[in-house]
Amino acid sequence: MFLGHLAVGLAAKKATPRVSLAMLLLAAQWADTLWPVLLLAGIEHVRIDPGNTVFTPLAFVDYPYSHSLVALLGWAVVIGGLYRGIVGGRRTMLVLGVLVLSHWGLDFVTHRPDMPLYPGGPLYGLGLWNSVPATIGIELAMFAIGLFVYLSTTRARDRIGRWGFAGLVVVLVGAYIANISSAPPPSVTVLAVAAIAGAGVMTLWAWWVDRHRDVVS
Repeated sequence: MFLGHLAVGLAAKKATPRVSLAMLLLAAQWADTLWPVLLLAGIEHVRIDPGNTVFTPLAFVDYPYSHSLVALLGWAVVIGGLYRGIVGGRRTMLVLGVLVLSHWGLDFVTHRPDMPLYPGGPLYGLGLWNSVPATIGIELAMFAIGLFVYLSTTRARDRIGRWGFAGLVVVLVGAYIANISSAPPPSVTVLAVAAIAGAGVMTLWAWWVDRHRDVVS
């Protein structure tokens, strides 16, 4: 649920207006940011399997350290605690922790039963990905709501804040559409490298444009 995860990160700006949008999106997407690194390291595994679900050609063989509920709870504590130690603020720590943990809940809705409760534990998933129209409709609705909340919380200070942010939105939606309509990745390595590069670009772009937007008082 790529756009769905980003939606909760965008909306979280209202609860923590002083936190960069880059950090909010990174927290919401932490599982998917860590996952390709663990794929390249051979710690977690995915199989390219067109038809595994109608929405994605990927079969998630195992990802206990990036996507299990217990692992994400641990990552939520680590990320929230580290940010609080550097910047301060109990509320910020809690919001970032919830964003990290929210990844499991949203993936539980979309994935078939492959979401682990804990490493080596039972697998869960409601399988929304078995319906392309339902998946796209829900994700676009969530993304629209997240955008509305973010735009209601901030205003552009200059052209970068306005058009740079608009460009980010276009690229994210375009990447979502390309992911749906393009052919399966040629290899797991290509998939992982592309995911890491995409996460890096998104995070830097979000940090850049958010610095050019002011919080509405």
